[in-house]
Amino acid sequence: MKSHNNCGLCRVDIEGLGVKSHGDIIIQDINIALHCGELTAVIGRNGAGKTTLLQAIINERPYSGSITFKSHDDTEIKKPKIGYVPQQLFFDKSTPVSVSDFMLSAGGSRPLWLGADRTRRREVEKRLESLECGYLCDRPLGNLSGGEIQKVLLLTALDPMPDLLILDEPVSGVDAAGLDMFYKKITAIRDEYHIAIILVSHDLELIRKYADRAVLIDRTVTAYGDVEEVFASQAFRNAFGYTGEE
Repeated sequence: MKSHNNCGLCRVDIEGLGVKSHGDIIIQDINIALHCGELTAVIGRNGAGKTTLLQAIINERPYSGSITFKSHDDTEIKKPKIGYVPQQLFFDKSTPVSVSDFMLSAGGSRPLWLGADRTRRREVEKRLESLECGYLCDRPLGNLSGGEIQKVLLLTALDPMPDLLILDEPVSGVDAAGLDMFYKKITAIRDEYHIAIILVSHDLELIRKYADRAVLIDRTVTAYGDVEEVFASQAFRNAFGYTGEE
């Protein structure tokens, strides 16, 4: 597929990253690079610090060390566009906001009380249809299942198309039939727009199928590189109790 070369981002350099909470070390000495056009999966046991790493990247957690966004000519990008999909969305489910209202308010400056612009609304419908959920357009946000909300959050994070897409267990609540479609959508976006994607997931076989690189962490990086190399490592065996082979 032809790349649109959406962004000027070349890589994200994460060096000596550490996060503490009340004096306790959550993660330390994280050294990895995220490259445009690649999907990097972050894996590890529960409590290993995966979500903390993502929160540091989006500057929601104070950290030591450095996170630097570099362009193709190796200059620093001060304000990269970052799309973020959290594990879940916390909101008042009784709020009378439709899916289209939510997506339009997140991606535009037009006040909702003025009504939806027809062109923008049609764009929202097309984006929903790309994940086979166009029927959600007028449904109240509070009536959606967990999997449906995750799809809406993904599409919202892609408007405008980011330089870096961060996904924190984005398929929690998505049924088995929707998992493959979700990952295919993510990889199609990676290929078409050449953006960097970092993903936290427990779906090891889907990571093996779709990811370019893997980072195994247990408060620090214990294995990093090609997915098959990480899956074959002793650190992977220690973390999951098997090699990941069929």
